[in-house]
Amino acid sequence: MNRIGMIALLAFVCPRLNSSDDAPTVPAQMLVSVGHYFSREPPTLTRSDLIVTERNEPLPVTQLIRLRGDRAGLRLFLLIDNCSNWERRSQFEELQHFILSQPSTTMIGVAHVQNARLQVAQNPTPDRERAVKALNTSVGCQPSSPFIALAKLIRDWPQGPLRRAVLLISNGIDPAAADEMLIPSAEAAIEASQRAEVTVYAIYHPAADYRATGTSRLYAGQVQLAHVAIETGGEAYFKGLAPLPSLSPFLADIAEHLANQYLLEFFANPATGFGALQEVTVQSRKIPQVELMAPYRVWVPGHRPGRSTDNELNYVVSCEKRPPIHL
Repeated sequence: MNRIGMIALLAFVCPRLNSSDDAPTVPAQMLVSVGHYFSREPPTLTRSDLIVTERNEPLPVTQLIRLRGDRAGLRLFLLIDNCSNWERRSQFEELQHFILSQPSTTMIGVAHVQNARLQVAQNPTPDRERAVKALNTSVGCQPSSPFIALAKLIRDWPQGPLRRAVLLISNGIDPAAADEMLIPSAEAAIEASQRAEVTVYAIYHPAADYRATGTSRLYAGQVQLAHVAIETGGEAYFKGLAPLPSLSPFLADIAEHLANQYLLEFFANPATGFGALQEVTVQSRKIPQVELMAPYRVWVPGHRPGRSTDNELNYVVSCEKRPPIHL
């Protein structure tokens, strides 16, 4: 019997195998952060506190692991747009202090966007002094999209057992974009981040001549920074269109988010082909006491057409003892 005939027979004999009735069976995972909360201490979440849905349909949550203790390891890249206006005695020193104050479980890398190119000055290292020395003050540069460099950084970044995050400091402007509110380079960076499970945080910091830039373009840059950060489970920080007077409050907020992250594991519906990014929603049953930050999409492996179907005959013999076939 050919494959088409076999599938038709299975659908007739075992109606429960219809894909529309299948329960989610593909393991998926994402990083979830505790955002703002209305208590003195951040809450401790359990698996039963979370609701994960896809198209308003609940997905089974299998595990929620708090990333503390022996699971606290983190690789954090600082990606700095050298077109931003840095002052060694103010924001620059605040960034140095941020690096030096990170816990010993965090490895820090430093990269720059210089003349439209990504320059990795230091791969993630536990040596704080090496990371600090890799910071460079701005010497001027050719304006370019920071999101192209962000996407390249993530794609070239080898995966490992530790969670990963990027702090992007830039004005968020892509000078080559025809539409200020629809930027392909930002969308590509979002996709790369979501597939690699990298959380992106962004701090808006304009160039020294920002007053010569149109207000709409500066605003569009902020919108894109927020878009990339929120879509990947992070957060963006800005206050007006001028440079932030201080980075410290926002760096402290990022450090707190990173200290209150969880690995969420659940079952998702299988994707077609080799896999796809699927939209999921993560909510807390403790709302409004707890705000959760999670990526809008998660990578889900799919069914590969043409692969071996050794179990198809077994479905005919016993429909009830085996999981359904996904087409």
